Amino acid sequence: MSQPPNQPPQGGFGAPQDPRQGGFGAPQPPQDAPQAPPPPQGPPQTPPPPQGPPPGAPQPGYGYPQQPGPYGQPPQQPGPYGQPPQQPGPYGQPPQQPGPYGQQPAQGYGYPPQPQYPGAPQPGSRNPFKGKPALAVGAAVAALALIGGTVFAVTRGGDDDPKKPIAQESGDSKNTESPTDGPDNGGGGGGADPENLNGGREAGDSKVLWYKEAPDAPGSGADAPGMWITDKAAVKAAYKQVFAYNVGDGEATWDPIAFPEKICAVTPEKSSDDKIVVAYMSGSSDRAKCNQLQQIDLNTGAKGWKASVANGALFDSTLDVELSITGKTLMVGRSQSGTAYDVNSGEKLWDKKRYGDACFPDSFAGGKKLIAVAGCNASRSNEHDEVQELDPATGKAKWTWEFAPGWKVSRVFSVDPLVIYSTNKDKKQWNISTFGPDGKRRSQVDVALEIGAQCGFAILQRDLQGCTGVAVDADTLYLPTKATTSANEIVAVNLANGKEKWRVKSPANESMLPIKVEDGKLIAYVEPSYDAGGQVVSIPVGGGSPQPTKLLQNPASASDVERGFFTKAFDWADGRFYLSSTRLNGNDAAKEKMILAFGK
Repeated sequence: MSQPPNQPPQGGFGAPQDPRQGGFGAPQPPQDAPQAPPPPQGPPQTPPPPQGPPPGAPQPGYGYPQQPGPYGQPPQQPGPYGQPPQQPGPYGQPPQQPGPYGQQPAQGYGYPPQPQYPGAPQPGSRNPFKGKPALAVGAAVAALALIGGTVFAVTRGGDDDPKKPIAQESGDSKNTESPTDGPDNGGGGGGADPENLNGGREAGDSKVLWYKEAPDAPGSGADAPGMWITDKAAVKAAYKQVFAYNVGDGEATWDPIAFPEKICAVTPEKSSDDKIVVAYMSGSSDRAKCNQLQQIDLNTGAKGWKASVANGALFDSTLDVELSITGKTLMVGRSQSGTAYDVNSGEKLWDKKRYGDACFPDSFAGGKKLIAVAGCNASRSNEHDEVQELDPATGKAKWTWEFAPGWKVSRVFSVDPLVIYSTNKDKKQWNISTFGPDGKRRSQVDVALEIGAQCGFAILQRDLQGCTGVAVDADTLYLPTKATTSANEIVAVNLANGKEKWRVKSPANESMLPIKVEDGKLIAYVEPSYDAGGQVVSIPVGGGSPQPTKLLQNPASASDVERGFFTKAFDWADGRFYLSSTRLNGNDAAKEKMILAFGK
């Protein structure tokens, strides 16, 4: 079992928030946007008021995730970051104080503040059913709250001028070419565009190549998870169907695939040969499980193998599952275990079950590598999380990293290189770790800023890969800051040491969100305003003082639709920008859009 070394971590972030939560600090939909989709029911969490360390409490060495003092200011002590170093214990043994890696967090800059508004959602999604009797499980389900949305960190003032960290809100001839929309609620086919989304195009603007309206959904709303782009098709899941559209003209690439019940999970990534797997509910009653699997070929629409995922042991259910693909392996995560399948044949490969001292693998992240997160020793004094890299062919753990008690793995920003966002709910502290291929901690982010990544919500599971607006390459993590009263920035963080490389300001007074790194450039999406469409820009990643170069300027006439997606997925491929909703509001009268494609 790998033990954390005595080198302290170097940074942290605030709690992800669901943009659907509302409240101070949460993104707000525009007043003229379609009605926001109702979120799943559940009372909001109300954390206890911030508590500082008791008088005379010992203070640890510098660099550890810290609990802010008044206004988030470090105490007046000598040494780096305002604190004297502390001598660690013997190698491999943590000092005799609690904390994320064995020490009691102290005050200092660069670390996330406690929530600055009542009822702030808390990060993480520890499985609430572990070690709980059946009656407690029922009560826990009724009390679950949402998490996700915008990631917050702290701002910092000098020793003589503290600043309180707070959560803040975030001409030529016209061209009237009309995109096409199918007449059958998301289906393919051409036809006139009654809204004329290109009616206000200026010279040089991109155009809406095509768009599709959302299918019928319940009045309470419905999920529309995932979006996959191939050389031929843009594929989108929504409620009980999966649709595919030609990337160029939006015509139906294949007939929609309908499921008897609602889609409850999808693989975020596709396989190397353009296969995905969709999970849908076993029925519509309260007892229904998210346990029906269907493989789909994105290019042809062919339905491949299907399977039913069995429940695990007691409290190890398929009420909710988490899907991911790594190479040829499909990983299906239950609430306390996982099962691997061959993504091409559906053959069961192996199970990842309880191991060690009551460690339950309850979440998985896929892509270039397969990462498992386990909760260990639930309800005991040494309860902690562990992270493992698994061999996708055999399930064997290549390495294990143990987090200190109290620290929970909430998100995985990247699997290769591995970048983990962890939280300490009790201490209201957060940080981001990067790991090398051997499972050793490589660095901790040490940048003082508020992070504006957009994350989904998590209820029964952690939703490890539920964040958008963050990009990673081999050497650098690209994080958006939270927009306040002016344009936000993208900050490049060196993965080798956690330090800031550079930052670049958004070219508009709207948030700029990383999409991907392509051909030595960071591709980013600049969100639309009330009177201007969104933009796609490229930023050189080589260093210095890079400036954004505009690749697309979307027409102002489509900005209402762009802004109307309360939660969204976006991608850039072959010179086209794709934008889709991930939650349908179910308002048929609003002519809700599901997906748009922009291009020259």
